[in-house]
Amino acid sequence: MTDGLLPATAFEVLQPGEGDRPGDLYLPARADQVLWGRLPCAADEPVLTVRPGQTVTVDTLSHEGLLEDQGRDPLAFFARHGVPRCHVLDDAVALAASAHPRDPATDGPHVVTGPIAVVGAEPGDLLTIEVLRLTPRVPYGVISNRHGRGALPGEYPVGDANVSVFAPLVEAADGLAGSIPFFPGAERSARFPIAPFLGVMGVAVAGGERPHSVPPGAFGGNIDVKLLTEGARLHLPVQVPGALAYVGDPHFAQGDGEVALTAMEASLRATLRFTVIPAERAAVEFGTVAGPLIETDEYLVPTGLSADLDEAVANCVRAAIELLTARWGMDRSHALAYLSAATDFDISQVVDLVKGVHARIRKADLDG
Repeated sequence: MTDGLLPATAFEVLQPGEGDRPGDLYLPARADQVLWGRLPCAADEPVLTVRPGQTVTVDTLSHEGLLEDQGRDPLAFFARHGVPRCHVLDDAVALAASAHPRDPATDGPHVVTGPIAVVGAEPGDLLTIEVLRLTPRVPYGVISNRHGRGALPGEYPVGDANVSVFAPLVEAADGLAGSIPFFPGAERSARFPIAPFLGVMGVAVAGGERPHSVPPGAFGGNIDVKLLTEGARLHLPVQVPGALAYVGDPHFAQGDGEVALTAMEASLRATLRFTVIPAERAAVEFGTVAGPLIETDEYLVPTGLSADLDEAVANCVRAAIELLTARWGMDRSHALAYLSAATDFDISQVVDLVKGVHARIRKADLDG
């Protein structure tokens, strides 16, 4: 095996239907249970229905190694990096070989598992997706930089071809770490902590047209907020009856900004809990939620989205003021002052056509 890859005995590859599946229900990423390049809309039939409070173990697939500019042949793509057949996911191979109706000229790259209907969810409610467990399915990821994309589209990639950097997991003192070689074939590599999360988490839009998978919106989708690690909760304004939730775009790690275009993209097995916050209670706890709202043990994290980064920041500030006034009764001028003094506004990503900003509001500052 190529240097840097974990020995086959050191990692349990989570093939579909194998390994630990702790949820009440299990949803594999079969070709008939995923969308590729589009997000669900109201016209889509759910592939699974759950009651509020139930947990689902969901297999997700990274698109890296499956795309046309990589040969749409994950076996051949990963073999070039020394990955043995047993470490390539069977569902990835099956999807790439299928006649799945994805048009690379008009559709996005992301593989999305779902939609999942949640009984009782109605427009005006909030759907909460709680991240209980995220387990790597394979011991490697890929970071890509494609022409016309990323934070420096006129400067990188340097050559004519797109660049996909293979990033194996390596053993570290506290578990597993990601690694990126200093240059092709280098023995020396940069090593960094992994913090798995799902880049795509959302609810279906109204109407009969499926949105492109790349730009995020009020429905969530490709928000790429790296705080959505184990223990985090994502609150989303329900757009259609049943919510029709979905997840995808799994990451092992990402820096805020995601400047190359993708981060360390790699398939995950996610165990999630779905609950519904009725509209009246949601208004008291969070005010008017116009877009994705993240909650961790430490922070409430409103988001702002726009094709213009300045406007994305402004939208995030507005969402944060709305949250502070509704939940804690602050007047708007004092809320803005608090945000300026005590809250970090971070760039989620600048590469998804619609840019994202998120604010980390410490709950302890206000609950006391």
